[in-house]
Parts: sequence; structure tokens; C-alpha cells
Amino acid sequence: MKSFIRPFIFTAGCLLAGAPALFAQETPAQPDPAVVDDMDDYTVVQVSDPFEPVNRAVFKFNDGLYDYVLRPVSKGYTKVVPTPVRSGIRNFFDNIRFPIRFVNSALQGKFKRAGLETGKFAVNTVAGLGGFIRISDDVPSLAQIPREDTGQTFGVWRIGKGPYLVLPVFGPGTARDTVGFVGDYFLNPINWNLRENVEGYTWEIQTGVQVVSGLNSLPDILNAYDAPRKDAIDPYIAVRSAYIQYREAAVKQ
Repeated sequence: MKSFIRPFIFTAGCLLAGAPALFAQETPAQPDPAVVDDMDDYTVVQVSDPFEPVNRAVFKFNDGLYDYVLRPVSKGYTKVVPTPVRSGIRNFFDNIRFPIRFVNSALQGKFKRAGLETGKFAVNTVAGLGGFIRISDDVPSLAQIPREDTGQTFGVWRIGKGPYLVLPVFGPGTARDTVGFVGDYFLNPINWNLRENVEGYTWEIQTGVQVVSGLNSLPDILNAYDAPRKDAIDPYIAVRSAYIQYREAAVKQ
């Protein structure tokens, strides 16, 4: 029976934990309205897009997937799960992703920021019930720490973006950020293989945790994805421009 169920759990995990994952690399616990507004008023930026015909086809496929599969799932989830509960879950998984931010802050030579990330993690874990409550929001030095990820680290190291890519399910990205996403995946504790060391922590439980993480972040991710498409003459260009601007700004922080 387990071998029969596993493919379905795996598929759900890929859809909910992945889409559109590259757009959401280290998505803030609460989307910045200013960033969303900037995306809405996008300007066309120069980017290498040698695979544009294929990218556009995948973009169209993803649009259908998001609109007819993930968006209804997201709406159903927000109706069933109260906002305070969703906020707590969001905070918990954001806290868990501490290694991504700490390691990449250190790799970029931002050691003070790495120390602040450690303090933020400690405060939220100990005083915030494992991270469900963001106590750090009330500490001025910990409230607004710029988030770092592996793709940004590559940018700081002056590794080029490479060509623009639109991946099935995962959405917009660049060659650099796609490799960076793999690094973030392995730095995220929810993806670590703890089954041999933690009694009762089965493959199904781990995948379920990943699904909950993706499902809970889905409304915010879709909102960020929708912002540049709204009223755009060419949604593909709008999303591409918004993504590149967003990631370039993140590297410079």
C-alpha cells in the first residue's frame, strides 16, 4: 500500500513545495508592499533570453497549472485555515530556514548579519514557541535583516546570471538562481534526511512537512507572481523584468 501511495505524495510535494519556487527564493514572511508596487510598475530590463520560445511555452503551461490547479488549492486552504494559524506556520518555516540565511551571509563575508541571524533564530525559537511567534519583530536590530540565499551569494561572487529560464512548475529564474535553488534546498532542514536518527520520522511525515510548507506559502507566492502580470500587455515580459529586478536588488542589499 505504501508503494502505491508514495507516487501521489511525491507529486503533491513537487507541486505544492515547488511552484513557483524560484520566484519565491527566501520569500519574506510578509510580502513587502513596496516591492509588489515596484513589480506592478515594471520596466523592461536587459537579460539574456536565448530560449524565449521554449520559455514562453513553459510560461503558458505554468499559468494554466497555477490558475486551474494551485490557485483553487490555495483558495481552499485559506478558507479552511484561519489567518493566525497560517501566520504561525509561516513564521515557523521561516525560522527553520535559518541555515540558508546564516550560511550565505557568512559566505558573502557579512559576518555581522550572520550573527544577527543567529540571534534572531535563538530569540524566535526559545521565546517564540519554536518560531511560531516572531518575537524578533519587536527587537529593532533583528526586525529587518535582509535575507540571503545561495543565488545571491553567487551574485556577490560576481558569477553571471546566465540565461533566463522558465522551469515547469518552478517558474521564472536564471541559470545562476536555479543552481542556487539547489543549494538552498540542501540547506533547508525540512529536506534533511533525519529518518535514521529521529524515531518515527518517516518518509511520509517528512514529505507531509514539505507539502505543508509549500501549501502555506502558496498564497503569498501567487500574489508575488500575479503582481507584475496585472494589466501587462505581455505578461511574459512583465514577469521576466520583475524577477530580474527583484533578484538584482536582493544581491545589492
